[in-house]
Amino acid sequence: MIGQIYNYFSIEMIYLWLNLGVLPFWFILLFFPQTKICKIFVTSIFPILILAIIDLYLIFEIYNNGFNFLDIFALYLGMDELINLFSDRSFIILIWVHFLAINLFCGNWIVRDYQKIGMPKYLAFFPIILTYFIGPFGLLIYWFVRIFFSKRIDLYE
Repeated sequence: MIGQIYNYFSIEMIYLWLNLGVLPFWFILLFFPQTKICKIFVTSIFPILILAIIDLYLIFEIYNNGFNFLDIFALYLGMDELINLFSDRSFIILIWVHFLAINLFCGNWIVRDYQKIGMPKYLAFFPIILTYFIGPFGLLIYWFVRIFFSKRIDLYE
């Protein structure tokens, strides 16, 4: 039985479940941000903990398959080395988990922040969607909306 479960979770299947697994968190962030479920399961450490466990599992599996983690530092040496790293499916799934975790963290921050300053939910809706797809741009749009809503600029908050 454990062997069947182990064989089921290939990199492709983990990729599929990761993409499907973050959707409920984003759905709750968008449509039910003030509920207790959102506070307990989404804007807490819970989703980041799940993604961290998946990341550790993937690192363990990739290590067992002979991936040389010292090669990761080669990505700083030039574009050719980065392209070589992206040709490895194991490296791509690690980067994808990081992408999902960071974007979800940013979406959580937007929700907590707009609730803290009393901004209406509809003003943050579009920036949260943008953060899901292209994290930094969504944060930038939220920052501009926040400036116009609060009529002040806070660079350190």
